[in-house]
Amino acid sequence: MSKIRQQRTAEQMQQLLSEIFRRELNDPRLQDVTVTEVTIDRELEHADVYVNALGDESRQEEVMAALAKASGFLRHEVAGHMSLRKAPHLHFHWDPRLRHFQEVEDILRTLDIPPTDGDAPESP
Repeated sequence: MSKIRQQRTAEQMQQLLSEIFRRELNDPRLQDVTVTEVTIDRELEHADVYVNALGDESRQEEVMAALAKASGFLRHEVAGHMSLRKAPHLHFHWDPRLRHFQEVEDILRTLDIPPTDGDAPESP
């Protein structure tokens, strides 16, 4: 499979999984879970699915347990909606990037950086 097709397939799978999370999963542990990225191998045997529960790192264990329980259903849904020869095994990972972005943003807010000449307001 070409790299471009592999990337397109991963993006399509991310959109599909996001839609399934919103509409078909009734597990309250999976509410407000976001699929942040999907990567697949060239043979389409394995897909790494990165997820995060917006603003709530404390839910990581329960979200991952719920995803492990739902993985068979999710794999079946992916197989049914995507035209692939075989459905890849879904491997779920917690995506810490949102927390890292928030930490960097918090640090930047605490810095007292004076404006540069280009940032200074023009005087009348």
